[in-house]
Amino acid sequence: MSSRVRARWLAALLLGFLVLLGSPKGAQAQIQASPMETGTGLVRSLESLRDLDYQSWQVVAYRQGPARAGAPITLRIVSYPGRVRLDHPTPLEVRSGRLQWQLDDITLTSPKLSADNRAAAAEFDLSLLLADLRLSRPLRLQLPGVFVELPVPPYVVEEWRSLATASTPPPPNER
Repeated sequence: MSSRVRARWLAALLLGFLVLLGSPKGAQAQIQASPMETGTGLVRSLESLRDLDYQSWQVVAYRQGPARAGAPITLRIVSYPGRVRLDHPTPLEVRSGRLQWQLDDITLTSPKLSADNRAAAAEFDLSLLLADLRLSRPLRLQLPGVFVELPVPPYVVEEWRSLATASTPPPPNER
C-alpha cells in the first residue's frame, strides 16, 4: 500500500470518526413503567440534573395508576443524603420565560417520605403546571434555602408532559 493511499485511508477514517462524534443524538423520552406491589402501575421519568452551583439532583416525575384525565403527576426532587436537608413545607417556584408557578410541597402527605429522617427528598404536585404548559419549554426551578436555580431542559419537560398519557403495565398476575 502506497503512502498516498494510506494517507487517504487514514483521512477518510478520521473524517468518519469526527462525523460520528460530532453528530448530536436526538433526545428520547425515557419513560419507565413498572407494576407496584399494590397492583397499580407506575410510570415515571427519572433524570439527574445539576443546579447552577453544579450540585446534582435526582428529579423524578411520576404518575400512579392508569392514564386518565386529571390523574395527579408528582415531582420528586432528591439530594444525596447528608448533603442537604429539605425543610417541609417549602413551595417550589417554577419559571418559564415570563410565566411563573408556585407548587405546593406535598412531601408530608407521603407516609414513606414523612417518616424518612434523612429529609433528602421533597415532593410537589406537578399536574397544574403541566396543564398550563402548551409547549415543552425549558423551566427554571427554585427551592428557597436549597438551590437558587435548577434548569430543566425541554426534552425533560416533554417527558413530564407525556406521563399523563403513558400506559402502565398490567399487574403481575394479568401478564
